[in-house]
Amino acid sequence: MAQEQTANSQVKKDLQQILAGVYSPTELNELIPSLLNVIANQPEYVGKKQWVDQSDVILITYGDSIKRQGESPLQTLREFLNDNAADVLSAVHILPFYPYTSDDGFSVVDYRKINPELGDWQDVQSLSNNYDLMFDGVINHISKSSDWFQGYLKGEAQYREFFTEANPYRDYSSVTRPRALPLLTMFDTAYGKKHIWTTFSDDQIDLNFRCPAVFQQIAELLLFYVQQGASYIRLDAIGFIWKELDTPCIHQPQTHAIVQALRALMNAVAPHVKLITETNVPHGDNISYFGNGYNEAHLVYQFPLPPLTLHTLQTGNNEEFVKWMSGLESCTQRTTFFNFLASHDGIGVRPVEGILSQEQINQLLSVVQRNGGRVSFKDNGDGTQSPYELNINYFDALRDPDLDDDVNIDRFIAAQALLISMAGVPGVYIHSLLGSRNDIKGLENQGHNRAINREKLALEKLVSELNNPNSHRAKVFVRFKHILSIRRKNSSFAPGASQRVIALSKHLITFFRNEDVLVVINISNHVVELDVEAVLSGVTHDLILGNSVSGVVTVKPYQVMWLKK
Repeated sequence: MAQEQTANSQVKKDLQQILAGVYSPTELNELIPSLLNVIANQPEYVGKKQWVDQSDVILITYGDSIKRQGESPLQTLREFLNDNAADVLSAVHILPFYPYTSDDGFSVVDYRKINPELGDWQDVQSLSNNYDLMFDGVINHISKSSDWFQGYLKGEAQYREFFTEANPYRDYSSVTRPRALPLLTMFDTAYGKKHIWTTFSDDQIDLNFRCPAVFQQIAELLLFYVQQGASYIRLDAIGFIWKELDTPCIHQPQTHAIVQALRALMNAVAPHVKLITETNVPHGDNISYFGNGYNEAHLVYQFPLPPLTLHTLQTGNNEEFVKWMSGLESCTQRTTFFNFLASHDGIGVRPVEGILSQEQINQLLSVVQRNGGRVSFKDNGDGTQSPYELNINYFDALRDPDLDDDVNIDRFIAAQALLISMAGVPGVYIHSLLGSRNDIKGLENQGHNRAINREKLALEKLVSELNNPNSHRAKVFVRFKHILSIRRKNSSFAPGASQRVIALSKHLITFFRNEDVLVVINISNHVVELDVEAVLSGVTHDLILGNSVSGVVTVKPYQVMWLKK
């Protein structure tokens, strides 16, 4: 009992200190006891893995990316993964599986319910018996059809401060805009016509975190997710949650304080749960969500990696990549990067601002459009627009039409090997693992750019293709699984193992992990001679091919080698 009281006293002190710049003393005197009461009623989580290691590989997928008639998609997903990928995956990020009205799940109607078209909470918990799960905390905004916003429109007192009303005649040019859509949307309410803050769309109503009751609701929600089996919670679009006129309204001090408060709650109740912040912004802003390395996000997305890898493989030149990688900050024992190349979203352009030149970025746009992709734009606040993200399947983004499919597969696997070799936890998008291509039909049917990489796959057809060793899907799937299986067994690839870049050839990316595995990736369509003896003394073992290596070796185009001393 004394130990429990001490823990409660500590979290109370932490919350008071963290939230002092967010809420008034009077508000905190009411909010913190309510939060402590919530903590006191949480179950105890025993025997949970406390931190990540080399075995952690996270699949990113929609709940219905794989479908079978007559079965809930979440059941189908679980069965497919258990039958085909359980040996190479540790966790699954199920993209928003709640009832929604738009944006493929990111306009949530009810945070605590499962979209009945996907399944139910029992399906989610069954999946959690086999894999760690990442849930989305879509907490910047909620659907206009939600009970919360409908209650606000009707004038219900409990929701009166849940949303941000704004004066449309003020100057909002300083506000960072992620999309080319209006910032404010007018609604008829019980209080008259009101202009409400809608950062992403008129169906996604921003929550007002100035209201302590909003923070209380969100804190309780995330702890509910933990009870339902979440081991990771992704804080979607978290950088935008605090609005302050005459500022960019992104990455505000109050935003960081709110993330820190959520971390303090998780530390007190469920220390096995990792918070991951989704901030598709330049690198310096992105890593600011690590806080001091122990008090904010556990993981941050490595957003420069997708566009920079794409540029590197397209040009066959490592200069920008090596410079960027050499400058990456070391993480603490409780932070790491979430590395990924593809996801449900497009390939962000902003993260390579200051890393690639405008000419190089324009070349990326050109290749993506040549390969059947699209470019999405954002408003700059001054009447102009600039590219925000590239919408394309990652295989097609990398594809060189002058190369045959087998060589393009080599190129694609080289990119994926780079992803899973780097320090951090790899996130693998389901359409990358399965060798999918641009879904042009889906793009045309859905009418929005991101649909090009969100294809729904019929289970029977998918399994048939994977069982055909000559199919494109099978070739990608088998090779991808091979390198994932090797990584998971080798502690040199642990997220916290050291990483040191060395320069050997402009056509190679070469770096040490844990000082005992040399990663060698040919990023070009050229043969490169590598003097292994000059880098590693004695005979080494290539983990990929399973053979011994010494002296001068020939690194084939797009070949991957993991040379272990």
